[in-house]
Amino acid sequence: MENKTVMSIETVIDYIEANLDGKLDLEMVAEAVHYSKYHLHRMFTSTVGMTIHDYVQRRQLTEAAKLLVFSDRPIIEIAFICGYESQQAFSSAFKSMYKIPPAEYRDNREFYPLQLRFALHRNVANKVFTKDDICLAEKADIPAWMNLMRLVIDGYPVMNEADYLNAITKSIDEKRALVLKDDNILVGAMAFSDQSGCIGFLGINPQYRKQGIQKLFLDALMEIYLPGQEISMTTYREGDKADTGHRDILKQLGFAEKELLIEFGYPTQRFVLPPKYMEDIQE
Repeated sequence: MENKTVMSIETVIDYIEANLDGKLDLEMVAEAVHYSKYHLHRMFTSTVGMTIHDYVQRRQLTEAAKLLVFSDRPIIEIAFICGYESQQAFSSAFKSMYKIPPAEYRDNREFYPLQLRFALHRNVANKVFTKDDICLAEKADIPAWMNLMRLVIDGYPVMNEADYLNAITKSIDEKRALVLKDDNILVGAMAFSDQSGCIGFLGINPQYRKQGIQKLFLDALMEIYLPGQEISMTTYREGDKADTGHRDILKQLGFAEKELLIEFGYPTQRFVLPPKYMEDIQE
């Protein structure tokens, strides 16, 4: 990815972050950074993996959730602070993402982000990877892994960093964690269970999303680490407004929809990679 594009998106993100306490839309951002709406929409979506509207909404609701848990400000005041014109509009948007009303979220006193500030790498090359580039993670990879998790947090409905860090450390100790690196950049990471074949985490740096990295991880997992085993993963349910495309990715990879679940109080669905796909990749 060209440095010029990265620098342009960094400018856009800087502007958004400085104006989360007010109404923000594509037209306002485009005017502020001197781009056409069409060009900015295409460039931002291609780089970040979601539209400006989705990014702004998720960032504002994340800041709202933080205020609900860590402050005593009235909900209507939080709604105004985070760019909403009414408490009703704020409550509707909040519930569509967090699955519970703001007042109930406040009562639970457990904050987790929908979206953290997006951070970009410069000098990302168009390197071609294979499954042989994927290797077992080491303890030294943990800081980069945690940064990747924060970058792709939109794929994980409930995230407690302390619990997550403990789980990843255990996965690395038990050789159930895989990474793909491009020099000093962590391109992707996967944590899995060798007992159930369940993928607990599969995160790909959005700047590499068009290179088929998810399939490389699946190929490595099924051919090297869990040969002949059924693979499963959970993600958002159909129609969940918090989903930025994760269900579609699993379907494109050959996963089939299975039972509906509740995980950490959040409605999800299990997907399974059927045996036919396993046979196809071994041909």
